[in-house]
Amino acid sequence: MVEHSGLDIMCLNKYSPGSSSSSSSNAEKKLFSKLKVSLTKTYPQKNAETLSAQYGTNLLLIGVSVMLALAQHGPAVKEEHLLAFITALMLVQLVWMLCYMIRRERERSLVPERDAHAGTSWIRGDARQQRFCHYYTPLNLALLCERVTVNDCAVCSGGLTMLALLSLIMDAFRIGYFVGYHSCISAVLGVYPIVHALHTISQVHFLWFHIKDVIKKYETFERFGVIHAVFTNLLLWCNGVMSEAEHFLNNQRRRLTELGYANISTEAEPHCNCTTSVCSMFSTSLYYLYPFNIEYHIFVSAMLFVMWKNIGRTLDRHSNRKRPSTRSPGLLLGPLLGLLALASSITVLVVYLIHVEKSEQTREAAVSMFYCYGVVMLSCMCGASGAGLLVYRVEDWPMDTGSNPSRQLDTELLLGSSLGSWLMSWCSVVAVAAAGRGSPSFRWICLAYSLLLVLEKCVQNLFIVESLYRRRRDPDEGPVPEIFSVTPAPAVPPYDGIVNRGYETQDKRCAALEGEAVENSAAFSRKHTDVTLPVGHRLNVTPGRKRQILKNITIFLFMCNVSLWILPAFGCRPQYDNGLELETFGYSVWTTVLNVAIPMNLFYRMHSVASLFEVFRKV
Repeated sequence: MVEHSGLDIMCLNKYSPGSSSSSSSNAEKKLFSKLKVSLTKTYPQKNAETLSAQYGTNLLLIGVSVMLALAQHGPAVKEEHLLAFITALMLVQLVWMLCYMIRRERERSLVPERDAHAGTSWIRGDARQQRFCHYYTPLNLALLCERVTVNDCAVCSGGLTMLALLSLIMDAFRIGYFVGYHSCISAVLGVYPIVHALHTISQVHFLWFHIKDVIKKYETFERFGVIHAVFTNLLLWCNGVMSEAEHFLNNQRRRLTELGYANISTEAEPHCNCTTSVCSMFSTSLYYLYPFNIEYHIFVSAMLFVMWKNIGRTLDRHSNRKRPSTRSPGLLLGPLLGLLALASSITVLVVYLIHVEKSEQTREAAVSMFYCYGVVMLSCMCGASGAGLLVYRVEDWPMDTGSNPSRQLDTELLLGSSLGSWLMSWCSVVAVAAAGRGSPSFRWICLAYSLLLVLEKCVQNLFIVESLYRRRRDPDEGPVPEIFSVTPAPAVPPYDGIVNRGYETQDKRCAALEGEAVENSAAFSRKHTDVTLPVGHRLNVTPGRKRQILKNITIFLFMCNVSLWILPAFGCRPQYDNGLELETFGYSVWTTVLNVAIPMNLFYRMHSVASLFEVFRKV
């Protein structure tokens, strides 16, 4: 009876409130321990990528919202508010870059992974490539890096540094402008160029030495730091584009007034006198340097975006290497035609800017001259790109299907930035089709120019993308050609006795070594002689003549894209002066289209220049 009652007491204790509270506390402890473990684990890479992308996008949208409010010239939002916001973003990026470089310096003994394809060759700092190879890699890779010629280093180190130096000159002009009007303008206008100059110098140093890094530690923190840098530069690009477009629209006020359209509000001048005699020179020179500053920030954004995509990436050792550049004999026709295109572009620019300011008749003559020049230039570029595609059809190069974020970004940027000029071209086609009898005489040349612009970008995009995805066949690929005919050995009669397996194995091993020696000697003789192989199995290597054709085509397209970038960057924009699109779409719609399309077109041309330089090194 006592045992039974004791058993009942035990059963009652099992379901008592005290037992329930102890079990719930154990469950809470288990839940807390699981939560602690999940929080201390590495954050999922995809979630960190999504969060950082959303952070950067909202950062950009905040800045664009302030810019749109500033564009209305209202009393609530002023220029110093926008510049204060951008200055704060640049200071945050400076702190992140400093922390990153200090941590890298402390981990100097560790060999970091580096993406050989990160950044475009012509704008990154490859002049330090030998130093990196000797510091980070073993001797065999250091010897490979020593093959980079001095000319390649000079070209590679010049692009980004030149754009940065011109941006620094623009900052100096901004500081001089602030000194002249410091008594009546905000102090933010003086702090901004100082911070921007420091930001430019630090960022160029960061790109030279760390843009190829593949980050594997503190991935979540570094993702936010890199994406903050990406969108800070994008915001600086947007600010430069809007400032340059507003200045250009103000210069077009008189021309649009003569055509019978509404005036554009002029820029507000400071309400005080300049204390120096060069304030007007500073303010005028700023807008000649804006195109270089704009290209600097958009290129830096693209390079940092590749670095962001490389965070946590596992590199393929076989594809993560670049072939050493080789000398290029036979380059004559492409450079000559490219220099001719560049000289003609500068001539057209000077003549256009002089005559477009004069009477209506001279303005129409200048616009007609531009369209005739454009038709000839675009026709030549279409023919060159088509010839390059034909060479690829004849010569069977294998496709490179390896993972390469830099190449994928190049392709997407080419196609995306083409949309601006395509929109502008089709608007011009619609305007020409809707024009009446009293339209200018150059409308048909404008139609041909617009259609050729669409075709030229389609064909050039095909040529660049196919060139980036083609690779030269490695020497160990494909069937090895047979040079010697080997007669079979006489049959050995069967042996029915005891076979010494050890002797048989040694004999086979010696035969294998002899076979390897024969193969190595044959490969060495094929490598160091130019003897033509017999017909049958041929090595699938691009002949020198076809490679020369591709290099000449690439250089010609390189110079043509530079020429087509110079014209709109320095004020040759007939879309504002011909009047066709204004009659069809109206002032507000057409200026909105141009403010979007022209910056995209400028970026397309400069990005094509960078991609074509990469193609030239790859062919």
